[in-house]
Amino acid sequence: MFIPLSRPDITEREVNAVCEVLRSYHLSLGPKLGEFEQAFAKYIGTKRAVAVNSGTSGLFLCLKALKIGPGDEVITTPFTFIASTNSIMMVDAKPVFVDIDPETLNIDPSKIEAAITEKTKAVLPVEVFGNPAGFDKICDIAQKHNLVVIEDSCEALGSSLNGKMVGTFGQMSVFAFYPNKQMTTGEGGMILTDDDDLADMCVSLRNQGREKMGGWLGHKCLGYNYRLSDINCALGIVQLSRIDEIKAKRRQVAQWYLEILSNDDRIILPHQPPATEISWFVFVIRLTNQFTLQQRNNILKQMNDNGIQVSNYFPPVHFQPFIAEQFGFKQGDFPITESVSKSTIALPFYNNLTREQVETVCKTLKQTLDSC
Repeated sequence: MFIPLSRPDITEREVNAVCEVLRSYHLSLGPKLGEFEQAFAKYIGTKRAVAVNSGTSGLFLCLKALKIGPGDEVITTPFTFIASTNSIMMVDAKPVFVDIDPETLNIDPSKIEAAITEKTKAVLPVEVFGNPAGFDKICDIAQKHNLVVIEDSCEALGSSLNGKMVGTFGQMSVFAFYPNKQMTTGEGGMILTDDDDLADMCVSLRNQGREKMGGWLGHKCLGYNYRLSDINCALGIVQLSRIDEIKAKRRQVAQWYLEILSNDDRIILPHQPPATEISWFVFVIRLTNQFTLQQRNNILKQMNDNGIQVSNYFPPVHFQPFIAEQFGFKQGDFPITESVSKSTIALPFYNNLTREQVETVCKTLKQTLDSC
C-alpha cells in the first residue's frame, strides 16, 4: 500500500466547471476571475480580493503595494515555508526573524518588540499549519509601533480566532491554493484587503502595470504577469463552495490521528489553543527529546520505504544555505525553531484519507518508533 503525503479532492463539479471555461472564449481575464474574487472576499469578510498566480506572488505584491523595499526591515518567522522570506528578499528588504512559541509554533509575540528598529516597516506573521493563535497580540504590538501587518494565511483558509476569520487581522493578507492546501486551483493565490487603493495597485501590478482605464498597451508602472486564468478561477469557485465540506473531512482525519496516537508518550500531538478554530492544513507530530535528529531522519526514511509518504515540516528558514550565507545566521540563533524543526514528522493528510489508511499510518509509525 502506498499512502501519499497529500492529494487534492477534485469532483466532477470541478471538472465540469473547468471544461465549461475551455469551451468558452474567456480563458483569462474573463468573468470567472471577478466571480472568484467576489466569492472569496465575501467568505473571508473583506472588501476586496485580488487573485494572483501563487501565494508567493501575493505576498510580493503586498510588499510592493505598501512601498516596502531597500533599507526596510520586515519581522517574520524562521519556522515556515521559505516563500514568506523569499517575498521580503524579492523587494530587497531585510527579513528579521523572531523565534516561535513552542506550543503554537507561530511567532512569539513577547519577542517581537525586541526586534523592532527604526528601519522596521512591517510584520509578516504566518498562521503555521492553520493555527491563528497569538495573532491578536501580534496586531496589537504592530499597531502600537505603527507597523503594517501582512498576514500570511496561506496555510489557514477557514481558521478563526475569537470568532474573527483568518485573513482579516492584517492590513493585507494572502491565501494560497497549491494542491496540498485546504482548497486548490492547481496553482494560485489571493490577496485580501479593505483598502481600495492597495487592491487597485495589486490589480495593476499583477497585470503588467496596466491602468484601470488605460487600455491593453497603457502601463502606468513596472508590473508583472501574475494573473490567474479563468480556468484556475473556475476550479477555485467550486472548491470554495465546498469549503465547509472540505474542512469537515480534514477535521475528521485529524480526529482519527489524535484518537489513535493520543496514548503514545513518544509523540507530541498538534495543540489547538482555546478560542481558535483550526482549519487543518497538515498533520504534523513532533517526537519527544528522547529521539535524536538522526533517529528522526531514519524514521522518515523507514516510513517512506514502507510506502507511507512523510516529511519534515519545516526545516529552519535561516539555515537555508543562501539565507545563512547572506545574513550570517548560525546554530543557536533561534533555538526554539531549531529544536522543533529537528523533531517534526508530517503524516499523510488529505480530505479523502480513510480510517483504515490512518490506522495503517499510525501502526507503521509506532512500529518504526519501536525499532529505534
